[in-house]
Amino acid sequence: MNLVEEGVADSVAAALAVMAEVGRPSLKLAVLASGRGSNLQAIVDNIEKGRINAEIVLVLSDNPNAYALKIAKDHFITTQVLPFQKGGDRSKYGIALAEKVTASGAELVVLAGFMRILPNAFLDMFPQKIINIHPALLPSFPGMHAQEQAFVYGVKVSGCTVHFVDAGVDTGPIIAQRAVDIGSCKDADEVADAILVEEHKLYSEVLSYFAAGWVKIENGRVIIEK
Repeated sequence: MNLVEEGVADSVAAALAVMAEVGRPSLKLAVLASGRGSNLQAIVDNIEKGRINAEIVLVLSDNPNAYALKIAKDHFITTQVLPFQKGGDRSKYGIALAEKVTASGAELVVLAGFMRILPNAFLDMFPQKIINIHPALLPSFPGMHAQEQAFVYGVKVSGCTVHFVDAGVDTGPIIAQRAVDIGSCKDADEVADAILVEEHKLYSEVLSYFAAGWVKIENGRVIIEK
């Protein structure tokens, strides 16, 4: 274990100690996913190992074939599917999504590979309650294909960013970041694989901070009050 990993482990342990001391109830999460659900799997694993004081009350997908739904069902997590019909009303779709999340009792919305831009009608229902993980060190390389952007540009260090979601494209306040050395990667797929390893660690770490009540926003900046 290197010094960075030791620091992360210490922070998570501190968060768990705080929650045990104050008897803090588990944080209720709604996870939105469209694909394979690797970040969802990492979160589920860390919850089950007691590393995050949280409960996933809903996994919601726009894709009925998303593997994330199978992961959820395998762990007895409630799932719902809400496809977006081509040419449909985005605002009505956002309201329908929000109704399902609200009914679940979720306190925080976690985007884990949800491949649809959330309508304002959804964002307005959960101000500063929606987070996402992006495979780059924002504000560099926002939007789609961030790993390919980083590789083509030739950067030697990229990484991942957990941020609040707002109406822009990957523009919400940054919560935490993790740098990844990609200088030896031979293509964008290798970049993606290297970053994904750290995504799985960072997302769960950040969720442990939310569960401990440490995450605050002051003047547009995120403060982790450990």
